[in-house]
Amino acid sequence: MAGNTEFEFKGINHLALVSSDMARTVDFYTNVLGMPLIKTLEIPGGAQHFFFDCGNGDSLAFFWFPHAPAAVPGVSSAGQLPGAGDIVSAHGSMNHVAFDVPVDQFDAYVEKLKDKGVAVSPVLNHDDSPSTVARTMHDGVFVRSVYFRDPDGVLLEFACWTRTFGPDDVAHAPANAQGERVQLVS
Repeated sequence: MAGNTEFEFKGINHLALVSSDMARTVDFYTNVLGMPLIKTLEIPGGAQHFFFDCGNGDSLAFFWFPHAPAAVPGVSSAGQLPGAGDIVSAHGSMNHVAFDVPVDQFDAYVEKLKDKGVAVSPVLNHDDSPSTVARTMHDGVFVRSVYFRDPDGVLLEFACWTRTFGPDDVAHAPANAQGERVQLVS
């Protein structure tokens, strides 16, 4: 795979989302998902900013703003779980957060979520077929996923890569705003 020639990125420092109830968010991410709470801030004006360790030195962070507007599923976030309906969200929105989990633990982790009372999607085996999803595992499956929501409706995913990518995996031209495929020169 090609490396970055412009900047040395070491991963995601943090992704910051917005919570409607920080106490409920802390309970879910620490007690259901097991993420350690590693930093808390009180922000002028009564807001809060809390950080959770999500592995590999990366963090998932949440703001709580006293007067934040309510979420609008289908606009500010995906309206449905993948495989259950329309997952479109607005430009500039955060559609979902995917946590990388070990491939050999994936099925056990799905069961663990269910045992904790978390409603999950069917397991999706993503491949390059026209539907992009296979019912069963095969050599063309590149990632396995299961989706669920946090208490504020944030769409979360446990995902595990099942194979290494190569040059043939970058085979589609990006679409412009009008839906036309555009060949970019790099």
